[in-house]
Amino acid sequence: MSFLETKCLSIGYAKKLVQENLNLCAEKSSLVCLLGTNGCGKSTLLRALACLQSPLSGTIFINGKDVSSLSASDRALLFSLVLTDVVSVENLRVYDLVALGRTPYTGWFGTLSLEDKAIVQQAIKDVNLTHKSNDFLHELSDGERQRAVIAKALAQDTPLVLLDEPTAHLDLPNRIEIMLLLRRLSVETSKCFIVSMHELELAMQVADCVWLMSEGGVESGVPEDLMMSGAFQRCFASKNYNFNNANGHFVINHSLRGKKIAVQGDEYRKTWLEVALRRAGYEVTNDSNLIVFAEQSRFLVDGFACENVAEVLNKLTSSTKK
Repeated sequence: MSFLETKCLSIGYAKKLVQENLNLCAEKSSLVCLLGTNGCGKSTLLRALACLQSPLSGTIFINGKDVSSLSASDRALLFSLVLTDVVSVENLRVYDLVALGRTPYTGWFGTLSLEDKAIVQQAIKDVNLTHKSNDFLHELSDGERQRAVIAKALAQDTPLVLLDEPTAHLDLPNRIEIMLLLRRLSVETSKCFIVSMHELELAMQVADCVWLMSEGGVESGVPEDLMMSGAFQRCFASKNYNFNNANGHFVINHSLRGKKIAVQGDEYRKTWLEVALRRAGYEVTNDSNLIVFAEQSRFLVDGFACENVAEVLNKLTSSTKK
């Protein structure tokens, strides 16, 4: 049996079935990314796994134990949860927040033993916040505050950590840093992290496994297998973009100008020119009489030399107006 398993799990609400017959699994020392379109049930599944919402039917096993049969205190030793909401509490320091993760072990009085204090300090170190441990939460950046919340979950020292869109309020650099942090911790701490998120391309680069959720159910597997099988394309199908099977990136495809353009030449410069052309609303295709040549030091449009992409776009725009 895998570390985490769901058996014939159905989730939803009294009058609405969201997903049914889910048979999922996750292993220790792994980062699982839960992806899918809005409204397909990602947060509902995480709430069910965290026992915040009872499943309609089916069973959830963690480390071989049926979680529905466990007490709240026993569950607190099995999994921890990081929610989307930004934590901001006046007069609460980073160390104090992270120390709350030891509550399942300290009881009502909250007295930290030497071992508890060592675990709290290690959790803060793991998320690179040692230099901020005495700072108040409201003094931190959003990225630092999110790392502090993750440290609290680490201090709880559970083998499973559930995170519901932990990067939702962060800019791109901090989103990348958080996901790289979770990837590193999954290896170094042997914990299983299940992360609900929207950044498909980022998940492709960090996840050991992807749970790809759509209205029709959940497909799971290694990201590359899901890409090659067409699962991502089916889940996120749109006439405005498609997925490049060669690298996993999505390609915008919105023809605003009704004009086809072919690009040939230097592969690196050709790639970036195609990105610019699609953004500008041209249809990039090999089947066109209009060819732009990408050379190492210039671009050629109808025999006219352009030094950069901006000049190419200006030349094409002026030609279209004529």
